[in-house]
Amino acid sequence: MKLPATLTLDGAAALSDALEAEPSGTIDASALSEFDSSALAVLLQARRRGMQVRGAPAKLVQLAQLYGVDELLGLRHDAA
Repeated sequence: MKLPATLTLDGAAALSDALEAEPSGTIDASALSEFDSSALAVLLQARRRGMQVRGAPAKLVQLAQLYGVDELLGLRHDAA
């Protein structure tokens, strides 16, 4: 599943619903350029379903570190 360029509170609920229909696999976060903390909630949901997060932009990794969920999301400091 590829995430859109924008993932904010306005679109998080719909994406969360779509995520439930996805088979486990990989979440491609490389397109994310505008996002807020709701993106982290969507990614945490994906991880609970066994999905891997790939292509996380540096700002997303920084936000995950700020919230202390970078390790839960499988994001390393050099993942950007």
